[in-house]
Formats: sequence, C-alpha cells, structure tokens
Amino acid sequence: MKIKTVEEIQNALQPIAEAMSIEIVEVEFKQGREPALTVYIDIEGGVDLDTCEKFHRAIDPVLDEFDPTFGAPYTLNVSSPGLDRPLKTQRDFDKCMGENVEIKLYAPLRGKKLIEAKLVGYDGNCVSVEDKGEVIKLEKSKIAKICRAIDFSGLL
Repeated sequence: MKIKTVEEIQNALQPIAEAMSIEIVEVEFKQGREPALTVYIDIEGGVDLDTCEKFHRAIDPVLDEFDPTFGAPYTLNVSSPGLDRPLKTQRDFDKCMGENVEIKLYAPLRGKKLIEAKLVGYDGNCVSVEDKGEVIKLEKSKIAKICRAIDFSGLL
C-alpha cells in the first residue's frame, strides 16, 4: 500500500493540534491486513479519553481530504503515548529533566543492565543521570530503552 510520509501527515494535522493546545508526539502507520494510522498526543495535565475523542473528530475530516493512503481503507487511532513511552526527542528529555528515569542497556555497566536514576543532562548523544550522588554519562548508542520511571509505591 502506498502512503504519504508520517511527516506529511503530521504537518497536515499540526494546525489542528496547535489550535487545540495538543502536542503530536508521534505519528505511526502500520501496514498489513488491517492498516492503521495512530496519532499519539499529549496535553498539559495529561491525555484522557475525552481529549482523544475530540482530537479524533477534529482530524478525521482533514485526513479524508488529505487522503494519506491514496484511497485505501485504514483505521484511525488517537492515543496517549503512555507512561512508559521511551524518551526519543529533545523535548521528551527536557520534560523529564530532574525526574527519575529507567534505563535498559545493551550491555552491563558495573554488572547491571538496568539503571534507575535522576536525569540530569542530555546533549543529543549522551544521557547524564545522577545515582547516589554520582553522575553517570551514557552514550545514547549503548541505551536499549530509556523511559520515565514509574513509582508505584504511593498506590498501595
């Protein structure tokens, strides 16, 4: 199936997102038996079902006009990126600065492949975290996944 690029799709939806004070975090298109276009959004205070529904209704006619699949059918999904979404962009890192992150490494560092520490820096190539007063600098290429650490202790 031929489709327009995710960048073209995001650019078509950006004016609507800005008018609704919504950030488009990522646009993803999965091909297969049931093709699906998923738009991941974020908003100050967090995304709820009502926000997803309103944005879905706002972008549906725009996508009909834009025709990202050149007439082929697909399912449109609007979703929150989720709490455990990997940090990818400079904006993601900026939003988590000073918070605890969970880092999964490709190879062990000091015998550990999983590190939980406070994010204190990111320069595009390296991630700096503080663990027990020590700053550890990790090359991004050595990190399998980095995401916000989720603290479940307050839920019990």
